[in-house]
Amino acid sequence: MTSPPGAGRFAPSPSADLHIGNLRTAVLAWLFARSTGRRFLMRVEDLDDRTHPEIADRQLADLAAIGVTWDGPATRQTAHPERYEAVVETLDQRGLLFECYCTRRDIAQAPRAPHAPEGAYPGTCRDLTEGERAVRRQETGRPPALRLRTDTHEFTVHDALHGDYTGLVDDFVVRRGDGVPAYNLAVVVDDAASGVDQVARGDDLLSSSPRQAYLARLLGYPEPLYAHVPLVLNDQGARLAKRDGAVTLADIGVALALAQIADSLGFAARTVGDMLDEFDPARLPHQPWVYQPG
Repeated sequence: MTSPPGAGRFAPSPSADLHIGNLRTAVLAWLFARSTGRRFLMRVEDLDDRTHPEIADRQLADLAAIGVTWDGPATRQTAHPERYEAVVETLDQRGLLFECYCTRRDIAQAPRAPHAPEGAYPGTCRDLTEGERAVRRQETGRPPALRLRTDTHEFTVHDALHGDYTGLVDDFVVRRGDGVPAYNLAVVVDDAASGVDQVARGDDLLSSSPRQAYLARLLGYPEPLYAHVPLVLNDQGARLAKRDGAVTLADIGVALALAQIADSLGFAARTVGDMLDEFDPARLPHQPWVYQPG
């Protein structure tokens, strides 16, 4: 039996309507997948309680309106909690998880070893005894997060635009204290479950790729091919947001949005399908696009 082709994906979080920067990233993810004969999947990342089903519906409608097509129905993370729990249980059985009672403030204020990478989890709860955990449980009055017990401080991934990138891998959270799977675990598990072997997304997520690739290796999953594309910024040099004005599809319309996206990438085409004929990853801009409404 022939194996199905690999897949790329776009995975919006339905906390706000997509802006022109999100739409541009979706188009690029689609182009990366389709230009390599891959399927293209849509995944709604709705585990966070700040997400809303009605926003997800609008996001999917906007993506369809600009011509981004996907194979099969869009999936939603909340539809399969057992998928994440099974992986957490497997990691726990392998002795790779530990309870952590630290807040972000605790972590920021904790002393660190001289060789510890900047921003790394300082290991506060890593080797607590059962008695010490009981004390921490009583002191905090809240359920613990679960962290992965890693055996390295860094991991290297290869990116189509950035080349080899080495980033921090600390004892990162895989399940939050409220029981919700952490982002780094959920995306790795979902990508593996759906056959995603190409991840094209904004370069603000490049720094999370070493943790995700490390976890994928630990779980025996293939490491995907990465392509982290430049973000879209406002005229102040900050990440584009809805508060910057006419930036959503409802504001600017399909034709103008596609023209702006095409121009930012150096394409003459004015449809996503025609952009595929011009797409060459080697010619993509490596600098952020500073968006000017209108």
